[in-house]
Order: sequence, then C-alpha cells, then structure tokens
Amino acid sequence: MVREKIRVSTRTLQWKCVESRIDSKRLYYGRFILSPLMKGQGDTIGIAMRRVLLGEIKGTCITCLKSDKIPHEYSTIVGIQESVHEILMNLKDIVLRSNLYGTREASICFKGPGYVTAQDIILPPSVEIIDNTQHIANVTKPINFGIGLEIERNRGYRIKKQKNFQDGCYPIDAVFMPVRNVNHSIHSYVNGNEKQEILFLEIWTNGSLNPKEALYEASRNLIDLFIPFLHAEEDNLNFENNQHKVTLPLFTFHDILAKTKLRKNKKTNSIEIDFY
Repeated sequence: MVREKIRVSTRTLQWKCVESRIDSKRLYYGRFILSPLMKGQGDTIGIAMRRVLLGEIKGTCITCLKSDKIPHEYSTIVGIQESVHEILMNLKDIVLRSNLYGTREASICFKGPGYVTAQDIILPPSVEIIDNTQHIANVTKPINFGIGLEIERNRGYRIKKQKNFQDGCYPIDAVFMPVRNVNHSIHSYVNGNEKQEILFLEIWTNGSLNPKEALYEASRNLIDLFIPFLHAEEDNLNFENNQHKVTLPLFTFHDILAKTKLRKNKKTNSIEIDFY
C-alpha cells in the first residue's frame, strides 16, 4: 500500500484534485479531497454528493429510432448483419455531449457496403459525439441504410415502455447519467485536542464531461436545493391556528451571491458568511 502525504490546512476548508486521468474516450477518472472537516461531516457531504452526482447530473442520449421500413424491433433487414434489436443496443451505447433543451432530430444516411459508426450520424448543432468509432451496423450489400433518430438531454434512467411504440418509431432505454460511479471515503486524524476528517471523493464519468465538471455541477445543484431554506423570511411564517404556511421568494443564485457578505474572524482564522 502506498501512503500519500497530504498537507491539510487547519484554517479554512479547502478542496484539491489529487489525481486525474483519462483511461479511454469513454472513461474519465478524478480523485478529490476536502478538508479539514469536523467529525461526522465527511459522511454528510460524501453521501449527499454521491446521490447528486449519480442522479441529478444531466446527460444526452439517443432515445428513439425512426424508420418506416422496419416491421418490428426483433426483425432483420436484408443486407445488414445486425438485427434491429442489436442496432438499438449499439445506439444506446453512443455517448453524446450537448446543452440541448427538449428533443432534437438526427439521422443516418449511409450507402453500403461498409461499417456504420457514430461518425456517420448527422447531428443537430451543439451536439458532439465523444467516440466516433462506436459501431452501429455492418451493411453487407450495396443498399441505402437510412434511419431517423431522436436526441434528448435529461437526467436519470428511463426504460422504454411497450405502449410507447408507434408505427416506425422504436424507443431506446435511455441512460442519461454521465457519471458512471462515485466512491467516498473518510480519513480521520487528530489536530490538537480536536478530531478532524478528510473526505476523499472518487468520480468516474463517461467522457461527456470530466470529473471536475461533474463535481462543480453537483455542488451547484445542492446549493440550489438548500438555498430556499435560508431565505424563508420570519414574517412570512404563520403559525397561528396550526397553519404552517411558507411563502418563498423567487430568486436566482446570482441574487443570493449579491446579498452574501464574507467576514473574516481574526480570532479563529476562519471565514464567516452572512446572509441578508
């Protein structure tokens, strides 16, 4: 086992990327630390970040294949080696990067013979393919292979349902999650008379964004979720007659930063945040 020496600040909370690598076009890895934390805070942050990284980060997928020449999902096409089901599975594995809103159209127009790969997809603007070599189909005869595709940006996992099938439209199970896996671990140490912790966070992504980008987006999502609790004004709370009604103001993240004041405590060498 290799022991790592990490210098930890005892004054302010800091984070650092201690390892970053690209294992392949569709596998990125990053390892981060956050310290110093008080006892118990490591698990609080680590569990929350893991859930947000795996479930809240948006990704882009091909969600549907369109063709009037395909009778059903498990049919075969003359001149194409793969079945329709195998083509759908290959399309599911294609990794895309975009900032789309809603659904966009794409297509493939290929004249055989030859191998159809991700680079043959005609994409809408602002959509990028991470791995152009991803295999789709093998056209064995001089025929035209033409299909339509739907591309969508969303979050989580969506399973196709039988009732969603229409004539010439074949939905694809969508795995929108760009983060493949997240691990967190805690290292405890003693600083004077106080027990403190270092949080280690490992992130693997599919290449559509790097681990640092995923960490930034997850942190921003967590902030957006908790900010309403900080701005529930007391004069909007009505506890009379057991009526617990809260009126939350509409605001943006930038409005909150504008109302935030950083104040340095000279006695503890820490930074305090005041909200107005």
